[in-house]
Amino acid sequence: MAGAAGPPLPPLLLLLLLQLLALPAGRAGPDSLYVSEYFSQSAQKLSFYSWYGNAKLFHFHVPEDTVLLRWLLQASRGKGPECTSMEITVHFRHGAPPVINPLGTRFPANATVRPSYNISITLSSAVQNTTFVNVTTPAAGDWFIAAHLPQAAGRIEVKGFSTPCPYMFQADMFVLRLTDMPVLEPGVPMPHTVVSPAKPLHVKVFVPKHAAAMRFQLSSCVTSEQRACTVRVLLGSITLPQSFQRSLTCTGSTNCSLALESPPWEKWLQIMVESLGTANASVSVEMLASFTVCRPGSSSSFLNFISLNQSQAGARPGAAGSSAVAAAGAAQNTSGQRSSSCLQSQPVVREDLDVVSVRYRLLNGPSVPVSSLAPTLLLLNLNTGMDSGGSLVVSLLLNKTSVSLANATVAACVSAASPVLSLNATQNCSTAFSQGYPLSVSTSSAEATLIVLYPQTDDWFLSLQLLCPRAQGGCAGAEGRVSVFAYLTPCFNDCGPYGQCSLLRRHGFLYAGCSCKAGWGGWSCTDDSKAQTVGTQNLATLLLTLSNLMFLPAIAVAVYRFYLVEASVYTYTMFFSTFYHACDQPGVAVLCIMDYDTLQYCDFLGSVVSIWVTILCMARLKKILKYVLFVLGTLLIAMSLQLDRRGVWNMMGPCLFALLIMVTAWVHHGAKRRHCYPSSWKRWVFYLLPGITLAFIAISVYAFMETNENYYYTHSIWHVLVACSVAFLLPPRDKHKKPWAWPQKLTCRYQICQNDREELYAVT
Repeated sequence: MAGAAGPPLPPLLLLLLLQLLALPAGRAGPDSLYVSEYFSQSAQKLSFYSWYGNAKLFHFHVPEDTVLLRWLLQASRGKGPECTSMEITVHFRHGAPPVINPLGTRFPANATVRPSYNISITLSSAVQNTTFVNVTTPAAGDWFIAAHLPQAAGRIEVKGFSTPCPYMFQADMFVLRLTDMPVLEPGVPMPHTVVSPAKPLHVKVFVPKHAAAMRFQLSSCVTSEQRACTVRVLLGSITLPQSFQRSLTCTGSTNCSLALESPPWEKWLQIMVESLGTANASVSVEMLASFTVCRPGSSSSFLNFISLNQSQAGARPGAAGSSAVAAAGAAQNTSGQRSSSCLQSQPVVREDLDVVSVRYRLLNGPSVPVSSLAPTLLLLNLNTGMDSGGSLVVSLLLNKTSVSLANATVAACVSAASPVLSLNATQNCSTAFSQGYPLSVSTSSAEATLIVLYPQTDDWFLSLQLLCPRAQGGCAGAEGRVSVFAYLTPCFNDCGPYGQCSLLRRHGFLYAGCSCKAGWGGWSCTDDSKAQTVGTQNLATLLLTLSNLMFLPAIAVAVYRFYLVEASVYTYTMFFSTFYHACDQPGVAVLCIMDYDTLQYCDFLGSVVSIWVTILCMARLKKILKYVLFVLGTLLIAMSLQLDRRGVWNMMGPCLFALLIMVTAWVHHGAKRRHCYPSSWKRWVFYLLPGITLAFIAISVYAFMETNENYYYTHSIWHVLVACSVAFLLPPRDKHKKPWAWPQKLTCRYQICQNDREELYAVT
């Protein structure tokens, strides 16, 4: 389980825990022993929301027989001036990570979306906020909490220029469970006593496999004061975001009962009875639970298929020991219950392909027969504990030639924990404690697809049945064939052409999310309400790539002034910046000549080294010293970029150090010549001041003006300004050198070198 038991609590915190649970430690009744447990996870730093990866996930496991669950949510922020009031949104869900939509985007077509249960925690003047959330009789199994900040502003911040405010969030879980919860055996009346209204009675009953219906009956309700009693019965556990807990209020000594269709198979069903009478009166009741068992049509193949899936998935956490005994008791105590063949099963094999990637293969072929007599049932096993982080896709395709009636419809339901065994034209795919998802295919609409986002950990069932209009007098002899395709995928449609499917991890739990680009949004990057057009994408690519051609004037100036090393660096920068931005585009206008990470590293390296060599060139150092600094600085810059590619000091550090060298050299030259250096006012007015101004504007645009929306033209302006500033800042060539005087630069080799000095000979 993801939430591990915390360390031993100190006495003061243990006392606080008992007060929080509001129940006394030790025995709460004559036969019940309560045990409290504490689970905790480390705090996480919250992020502003732009996609699901920004939400911080907490994964806990609630043990069986838990009667009270309390979440302790602690949120805090930093104390700096950059920290302002903030609202934190916290989502809860049982069985799978919560499906959230803070941005209000559209989900993909055919996707099932049910809003998550969430609360808001506000951090205003207080640095810390503590919030409690109580859940009585919670469902056992996995529980998930997701927390995030509001929508991201979209401004691109350079790492190191500003210090973001840290917002921290931590979730702790306290549970109170019964160590010896009484078991209600099916078909056997069981008397119990509710001690007081403050101490409700908790019992549980095991629902056997193939249970089509359950009937709960309460009778012989008598108080200790021999008065008419009033009790309330709650069947089932609470799940979030939706809870289907059933309630029954019984008054007087008359019998009251509740019928449940399609209870969850092979699970413990918790029942709580609480007295609504006076505080000092105890209540005696008698409870009876009975089940209607639905036998599959092809019993042998169905049972072999079930055993095959169980052998692949391993033993269930809650189906060992007492579960097997309860199941045997349920099978033996079916007196007075009807046994009928009310479903046709089809064997399905689960094939694990990759992480959060499963394919379901029908042993009898992709198409299954569907009739009107009994529903056809398929089991989709998603109970491994690692399947709830993807998307379950179920597709149906009706073979039109197989349906003998033209107006017949095949109704289908996809449900968790228990199948829907009674399908009709007005059905809503509801079971005893859950709500399924309906599907239908007909001759007029032969295809149907259902996408379940983050399906809860459980056994999922697909029920299909043929329905005919009443005007045709039924369709007892009709049959159709439906091709079923079911699979679990990390991201539906791999997030499409404008998204990237990312596999996320929280401790040992893996889940997937889509990161969208080019203005697209939504769960699977299918919302095009703010999408960039193809023309805009082409324009962005052209601006970001062709703006690098402004380095051509700087290269020409460097070559003309015989700064060949500097010209080589500018050429390197122009080349890799052009192709990096051609590969970095989010849309369809993309060209990658090599690996993306390599292009990015070369672009960053060329940019910083270009600034380094330009400033050192302006310092007018001796050649040997200048080239040593060129090589040494390039090696150090390459190392720092490998450590942190986006750190601001990777650019600012070399710039400041080079500026220090340049200022020191200029002061030395000025002191040696006894006048300001550079000495020409034209050099200052027409070259240095424009170059410095362009450089400062470029830094301002790069650090403070770039956002996700305007990146393609603000970053293009950065390219143009930096390239132009380099052309202005390069110093003039040495007065003793003539441009392109190549013969004069060659060595004498084997020629007799002419000495320019006049030689004097002494004749003796």
